[in-house]
Amino acid sequence: MSEKNYEIKSGDKGEALIAPTFSYRPTDPKAYRPKIALIGCGGITEAHLKAYKAAGYDIAAFCDMIPERAEKRRADFYPQAAVFTDYRYVLDLKEIEVVDIATHPDDRVEVIEHALLSHKHVLSQKPFVTDLDTGERLVALAEKVDRKLAVNQNGRWSPHFSYIRHAIQAGAIGDVLGAHLGVHWNHDWVANTPFDSIFHVVLYDFAIHWFDILTCFMGDNQATRVFASVAHAKGQTAKPPLLGQALVEYKGAQATLVFDAFTQFGSKDSTIVAGTKGTLFSTGPDLGKQTVTLTTEASASSPTLEGAWFPDGFHGTMGELLCAIEEGREPSNSAKNNLRSLALCFAALRSAETGQPETPGNVRRMTLHG
Repeated sequence: MSEKNYEIKSGDKGEALIAPTFSYRPTDPKAYRPKIALIGCGGITEAHLKAYKAAGYDIAAFCDMIPERAEKRRADFYPQAAVFTDYRYVLDLKEIEVVDIATHPDDRVEVIEHALLSHKHVLSQKPFVTDLDTGERLVALAEKVDRKLAVNQNGRWSPHFSYIRHAIQAGAIGDVLGAHLGVHWNHDWVANTPFDSIFHVVLYDFAIHWFDILTCFMGDNQATRVFASVAHAKGQTAKPPLLGQALVEYKGAQATLVFDAFTQFGSKDSTIVAGTKGTLFSTGPDLGKQTVTLTTEASASSPTLEGAWFPDGFHGTMGELLCAIEEGREPSNSAKNNLRSLALCFAALRSAETGQPETPGNVRRMTLHG
């Protein structure tokens, strides 16, 4: 069913309504199957590789400064791949057309730049950059060398988020008037881990997915102001504040993001997007178990969602990049598109520290510590 021509169907004699169908699942290129290199083989890349293996993607090289990491990834997923400790040797390989760069943010810019200059298409781990000026420079470089630069904002392909954003894009609820997302879970596990040193572990490391999906939901309507705050929860063990929230203003619309990251009982995740023609609501005990309901003047219906954030999110980001290369278009998760999400996140971090509302785009650098 076309996303531009959807309808809600109902059966005879009181049968259940059938929710409209949207192409929310990850997609693969029709014929394009390039050789891909993974640069940076840390813990999260296991999820990348599970998705790539299932999709039939060809990972031909692994690179990590710690060779044992790269060798383990090769042994577990692609035994025939080559292993390197210097990414420059990977970029010298003519057969490699696409690189998945999953290094730490501080090291990523140099690798992305070298990859583009080596005429490789790039999928960058999130956050794409930690300052907007650098991001804009890399976007301009990608355009200059005619290479695609995409970002691994994998939350976009979580089934419930993906269904909602596709329904909005299809006009199912008209113009968005309000978007309100709340996550209530226990993130105190970061205590005594490397994450314990990240002051904005909630609003930055975790919530960057929510700033991004909110930007997707709002489409061309750009945020005008954001006010955010953080606080330590009574009884938490972790050093960073585990309570965070953001109020976001748009022309003719508003949004709220709430993160209760010390919820010890009854975890819950909910999303509501209200529009001029309908409302989308999703709720569940966690991000993996969600029920979406689309309500319009005519009826209410709930799709049967397939898949899960892990591994679909990672399949979706790489699949979209490969489809864009094959079709000669900009990927929907392009770095240029992602800069709006980063601008919103950066402004929220600054607001949480100053206690004042901030304008997205005016705050050029990410603040990692209070």
